[in-house]
Amino acid sequence: MLSTFIHTLYQVFLPISLPVIGGALIKRFKSIETKPLSTLSLYLLSPALIFETLMHADVSYGDVTQTVMFTVLNMLLLWGLAALLGKTLLLPAAERAGLTLVALFTNCVNYGLPLVLLAFGQAGLDKASVYVILQIIIVNTIGVYFAARSHFSMKQAVLSIFKLPSVYAAALAILLRTSGVLLPPSLEEGVSMVSGAYSSVALFILGAQMVSVNAGSRGRAVYTAASQKAFYAGMALRLVLSPLASALLLLIIGIHGTLFNVILILSSMPAAVNAVILAEQFDAAPKIVTRCILWTTLASFLVLPLLIGVLS
Repeated sequence: MLSTFIHTLYQVFLPISLPVIGGALIKRFKSIETKPLSTLSLYLLSPALIFETLMHADVSYGDVTQTVMFTVLNMLLLWGLAALLGKTLLLPAAERAGLTLVALFTNCVNYGLPLVLLAFGQAGLDKASVYVILQIIIVNTIGVYFAARSHFSMKQAVLSIFKLPSVYAAALAILLRTSGVLLPPSLEEGVSMVSGAYSSVALFILGAQMVSVNAGSRGRAVYTAASQKAFYAGMALRLVLSPLASALLLLIIGIHGTLFNVILILSSMPAAVNAVILAEQFDAAPKIVTRCILWTTLASFLVLPLLIGVLS
């Protein structure tokens, strides 16, 4: 077990750590703004990666239906666990909303896709693409609901989906595949060049965001008892309960093989940075969400190698 853990660290997490450390150092000493890079990743690199992956993905109809079934059921299960913990701990409404965001939304794009590619190869990335598209749609619809609740607008949430180029890239790839149309080789090579830049840029952004989250948490007032309970509940949900619940649900549905491994890893990722954006916008305990993002990300460098080692 120890040798597998060390091998996973060396083969998978060492390559990932280099751009993450680079992003953290440049953010720390040069105060680089990550918003332009995030815009580049969101509007160009990520759509190119998803388009190229879906165009060539070896994904069956069964993979798609099982992934959709798992995503919906897992969301409902984690929502229920977060609500139960919130009630049991007598958390205020804002803390309950923040806890739900931490439980449901994982960093499966910036962190998850490069990790899956290194751990499971192109076959793993193919199967991950369906899950990631579903998460993008859920974050921008149901995520708004969980964060806002009282002033939620379904129309605004649905319209926000159509502002995301990744959704259009996925739709175009599916349309071209079903119609049997192939891109000209030169155009396909250009798309491949753009998508190839995704992993390093995404991991660079992750490192910089971790420094930003840490800097934003310094010097704050002492946390209340409710805040502390919500923080530890969020850590437990994301690092322990979520992987266990996901594994159980995958077994119940009957998912196995590479698809099982990929979905379990993606559903066990640390809390997503997008969660704090929603939390700040709708006052859903952003301080707690920020702490959970930082500490679940740090803990993932220990937890995920162990999980990948077990799956291997």
